[in-house]
Amino acid sequence: MQKQVNQDEFVALVNQHRPMLFKVCNLYCRQEHERQDLFQEIVIQLWRAYPGFRGDSKFSTWMYRIALNTAISDLRKKKHHIITTEPDGLPDGIDDIQNYQEKEEKLKQLYAAISQLTEIEKAIVMLYLEDRSYDEMEDILGINQNNLRVKMNRIKDKLRKLTKAVEYGS
Repeated sequence: MQKQVNQDEFVALVNQHRPMLFKVCNLYCRQEHERQDLFQEIVIQLWRAYPGFRGDSKFSTWMYRIALNTAISDLRKKKHHIITTEPDGLPDGIDDIQNYQEKEEKLKQLYAAISQLTEIEKAIVMLYLEDRSYDEMEDILGINQNNLRVKMNRIKDKLRKLTKAVEYGS
């Protein structure tokens, strides 16, 4: 039997995990209006699924899984390529400008490389960059930990090659 839905509780949980939801939207959408549409679709899917949340996993894990599945489904419908956001902000001092520009260029190379990964590889990278444990990744993605470790090593190698190719214009 499904539990009674408490709208205030749901809104509070969505607000608590809003940054994580925005990260998913930023990873899977290029344009701001697309990110907003995806965020809205994720919230709708969460609302529909919320009465069935049994607590078998942490709420954040359950939410992450729905957000990723919704984003991937939306991407397949639109047949767009996944683009990550680029770094924002300006350096604090004049001495930092060159260092900032070098870091920004390296980040752009990394983002360009990430955009060439498969959907599942992007999801693994996103979770890895958020310092998620392999236990959490397994719960969210449904991939066993040994397989995740192998995939992560292959992804790292692939990103090294892709960033070198971008750096040297290959």
